Amino acid sequence: MSNIKVLYEDNHIIAVVKPAGVLTQGDSSGEKCLMDMVKDYLKERYKKPGNVFLGLVHRLDKPVSGIVLFGKTSKGASRLSEQFRNHTIQKTYYAIVVGKPKESRGVITEKINKISFFAEGFTNKSDEELLQEIKKATKTRTAELSYEIVKSNDKYSLLKILPKTGRFHQIRVQMAEMGCPVLGDAKYGKQKMPEWKDDKSIALCATGILFKSATVEKDIKLEIPLPEMWQELI
Repeated sequence: MSNIKVLYEDNHIIAVVKPAGVLTQGDSSGEKCLMDMVKDYLKERYKKPGNVFLGLVHRLDKPVSGIVLFGKTSKGASRLSEQFRNHTIQKTYYAIVVGKPKESRGVITEKINKISFFAEGFTNKSDEELLQEIKKATKTRTAELSYEIVKSNDKYSLLKILPKTGRFHQIRVQMAEMGCPVLGDAKYGKQKMPEWKDDKSIALCATGILFKSATVEKDIKLEIPLPEMWQELI
């Protein structure tokens, strides 16, 4: 069996844990991605010949660990995608950030222009694909999340974060703009902290998710513990 941790599986949906440093979906690098691992798992477990259907409905950044959902069928993928579009899926993240927010809890809401967020993905697109992305990117959208300090030693703080929207790199950007970047995030933090020794990961983990099944009105709640290496820091 492919070396992945399956948290939940039914006929239409599968939920797995993505390790930090692994791509959710493949790119031009050719690195093995989480989708490939899950497809290998399904193919081996159910003895499926040929290609295996797997619907991508959301992503986690490469250096982020945590729970990822996939649709095993078109119905499962469609039902999950609808929930993400309607913001009815509840996601919980934990992060270790540098410093301590001024307020013990708060809501961050700001307008963002998507064009800067899409810029890095343009290199491998055709002119037509590029034009379509730019048309979408020029829309200004709202990015919103709430946070609360779980504990802090002033140098670092452990935050519980509930994103209301799912913008590209949203948590990483908004934490950095608050003055408390995610530990290990060289892209937005710009300051290397000697205690964080893993350059393939950052201290951000999608630890919980609440969604509805594809066939009945049943809530499914999944949770995972914080990474063990965090305990030494906070």
